Amino acid sequence: MSSGQPEGRTLIADVRRREIAEIVRTQGSVSVAEVEDRFGVSSMTARRDLAELERLGVARRTHGGAVAPELTSHEDSFVSRLERRSDAKVALADAAAAMVVAGESVFLDSSSTAYHVARALVDRAEPVTVITNSEPIMDLVASQASGEVHLIGIGGSLRRLTRSFVGPVATAAVRAHFPDHLFFSVKGLTRDGTLTDADPLEAEVKRSMIEHADAAVLLIDGSKLEARGLSVIGRIGAVSTVLAAEIPAAELASLAGHGVDVRQVPATEGEA
Repeated sequence: MSSGQPEGRTLIADVRRREIAEIVRTQGSVSVAEVEDRFGVSSMTARRDLAELERLGVARRTHGGAVAPELTSHEDSFVSRLERRSDAKVALADAAAAMVVAGESVFLDSSSTAYHVARALVDRAEPVTVITNSEPIMDLVASQASGEVHLIGIGGSLRRLTRSFVGPVATAAVRAHFPDHLFFSVKGLTRDGTLTDADPLEAEVKRSMIEHADAAVLLIDGSKLEARGLSVIGRIGAVSTVLAAEIPAAELASLAGHGVDVRQVPATEGEA
């Protein structure tokens, strides 16, 4: 009897840690308080679980919780991305919004560039429908003064790092719609024309959006040609148009060689 009791406790701990690891994988992070509340354990037990997951290499301890190690190594938070290359993103967003006619519908992904597109559409105050898995875009559209932009939010598992909804619920919701446009960005674009993202669940949502939009428009600046994500979204040939900013002419010609319409967009000099 005495030898069986510790074995039972070990089994319960292993099950709990697997569930915590899944939370870290889908959300990007988990707090000690969240582990305590969800599993009814003490703070000491929660910290012990996170320490064990760090030892196994599936999480990295932070102050008050843990994050997925691959995310901290290869992916930036939404806030940090929003502040980067803002002039190029604003220019791309304005060009994208100009492609939308009143009454049309658009997919917007969870990229910071798509957030600028949403802001441009809201500023235009024309009747369009935005369908997105981005929490910041949902907040932006929901707080608009005019109310002209209609919002359809894509739910699912929330990734706190990117503030986006992903997973099977999100992809199912994406596949239930067929909008006129998709405006999206990527972690990186390889020289052979492969679109990549840092997270497989984000990649799956973007892949579904590409498949279900009438016209998929990729928004990129020069930094996307220097980066590469771990997960493949698809080939650039599945995209109808590429809006590019701050990309050399030779690189633009290379992109056009994949059979897509490539348009250079001059960057603005104002603030995002």
